[in-house]
Amino acid sequence: MTPQERILALRQTLHHHNHLYYVENRPEISDYDFDQLMRELMDLEAQHPEMADPNSPSVRVGSDLQNAFEQIPHKYPMLSLGNTYNRGEVGDFYRRVSEGLGGAPFDICCELKFDGLSISLTYEHGKLVRGVTRGDGVSGDDVTANIRTIRSIPLQLPAEANYPEEFEIRGEVLMPWESFEALNAERERQEEPLFANPRNAASGTLKNKSSQVVAHRRLDAYLYYIPGRTLPTDSHFENLQVARSWGFKVSNAMRLAHSLEEVYAFIDYWDEERKNLPVATDGIVLKVDNVHQQEILGMTAKSPRWAIAYKFQAERACTRLEEVTFQVGRTGAVTPVANMQPVQLSGTVVRRASLHNADIMHQLDLHLGDWVYVEKAGEIIPQIVGVAAERRDATTGPRVQFIQTCPECGAALVRYEGEAAYYCPNASACPPQLKGRVEHFISREAMNIESIGPETVDDFYERGLLPHHDAADLYDLTFAQLLSIDGCRERMAQKVLDGIQRSKEVSFDKVLYALGIRFVGKVVAKTLARHFRSMSALREATYDQLVCVEGIGQIIAENVVAYFQDERNQDFIARLTAAGVQMELPEEQKLSDTLSGKSIVISGTFTHHSREEYKALIEQHGGKNVSSISKKTSFILAGDNMGPSKLEKAQKLGIPLMSEDDFLAML
Repeated sequence: MTPQERILALRQTLHHHNHLYYVENRPEISDYDFDQLMRELMDLEAQHPEMADPNSPSVRVGSDLQNAFEQIPHKYPMLSLGNTYNRGEVGDFYRRVSEGLGGAPFDICCELKFDGLSISLTYEHGKLVRGVTRGDGVSGDDVTANIRTIRSIPLQLPAEANYPEEFEIRGEVLMPWESFEALNAERERQEEPLFANPRNAASGTLKNKSSQVVAHRRLDAYLYYIPGRTLPTDSHFENLQVARSWGFKVSNAMRLAHSLEEVYAFIDYWDEERKNLPVATDGIVLKVDNVHQQEILGMTAKSPRWAIAYKFQAERACTRLEEVTFQVGRTGAVTPVANMQPVQLSGTVVRRASLHNADIMHQLDLHLGDWVYVEKAGEIIPQIVGVAAERRDATTGPRVQFIQTCPECGAALVRYEGEAAYYCPNASACPPQLKGRVEHFISREAMNIESIGPETVDDFYERGLLPHHDAADLYDLTFAQLLSIDGCRERMAQKVLDGIQRSKEVSFDKVLYALGIRFVGKVVAKTLARHFRSMSALREATYDQLVCVEGIGQIIAENVVAYFQDERNQDFIARLTAAGVQMELPEEQKLSDTLSGKSIVISGTFTHHSREEYKALIEQHGGKNVSSISKKTSFILAGDNMGPSKLEKAQKLGIPLMSEDDFLAML
């Protein structure tokens, strides 16, 4: 079998196993075996760029390409649904349908209303060609690159399925509870604002300009509607069963109701059972099932007359506020936390709720002893949504004030322009900040020193084993020091030292992330590492050089420059370097001299590879990537949406443009 044939065979196999795992929930092979097949495919595709395919299973991992979203008009408008909030309004809808159909019998298709982001998918000859958001209902953003990372959305339909040559199918992109909790836990560690609910998280993720970020967050999708006139059957319910046979993920919760009583029964059942679902739902969608009857009922200017949404009421509890405490994170941000009398809410006991910042705390006008209303935002994050001011009495205490000094070190708090939070500026001596930075350094996404946890860091700090109060002290720990700790045996001590030693092999991009530079997350760290390739080069980079890097904005650039100007950080990095931590990326392997002596500008968006991947390819084939066009530019690797100013300058200087496909063919 040739490499090209092996690539095609691997793609078919991986598409099959993706569908079994993410749509049918019945995997046939282990995660390890799947990963081995994927690794083999990606290696072969890297060796044979002429085999690039936007629907390859390898695109599921995403790209660090910074996508610019193009507005695409919808073939059929994506209208919103009218909302109802009680059984009486559902009954009114049912009667209006009956009257509109002249008393003819009809069925209602009852579906769960998934709380995500509406999406329209277009397939041609069984291949996904476009994914567009709802937008304003008339046109939406082209998010195809991001959609391709969602593993429950098929990229290629099975050849044996009897689907139209071209069709559109609509659904909801959402973030499962498990992914949402993991994402917010990660953001909390980075002291970034938490997403209020899975819908906001899914929307923000799908609109992210890096499909690599989208892939990392593991979105899901359910499909629920096929628009158009050439449909498989006259039944909306049956059409979705057919779509399921084509390979689409369709909810098993759909039911046909033959009476209003059956509609009510469906609502009552899912009002409770929805709490056990792996994804967020905020209601029920009711649709007249027969397509011809839908056409008879028609549309209003904003919504169809044949469908309506019933919204569940958010579960709310009332409990007493006992005190407000204040927590200091590793960046110094101070967060107020409400401590309440325990109360049952959505299946769990709630005792604490974040108040986020001083503005929100003051808007609530909280007093000690207040009776407060608590909801779970997105049914996961407890938050205070109001105060029962009428229940205040002589036992109610004074209004809660935001503190003026750090509760840990006593430093006067500051609030920077444009920031919602107050900060403790004592970064060099405030214990939670010092320990928090070490905990971030050892975390799995950073240096991955699994043998040390937060409790161990706290113990090391209290025992004076971190004399400089930073993570570089870990590399000076000795076997004897560890054995001096109560309860630490030789095996445990050796395990800690081995974990620290292994961290010296962690790649430079993760080291950069581990430093804890504000606003430099994993994706930004990887971008900076690939561009500058070494800590010394990044340390010398100016603000202007940083903002020229794709994906690096003003705030990130300012924070990077400020970090390296601090003498304590310079000393920290020097000690990490002396310990043997990786401070540069390895040299790219040279593949040929095809581009030797050529200076190449990259502009626009691309299909087969990201901009960073094209920069690497240019260097691997002997060329030089440059950021600005001049007379010395050999040619421009031009993708879609090339900037008009660059295009004008290229034409003025007579610089040739080369398409993505021609560039790959040349290599």
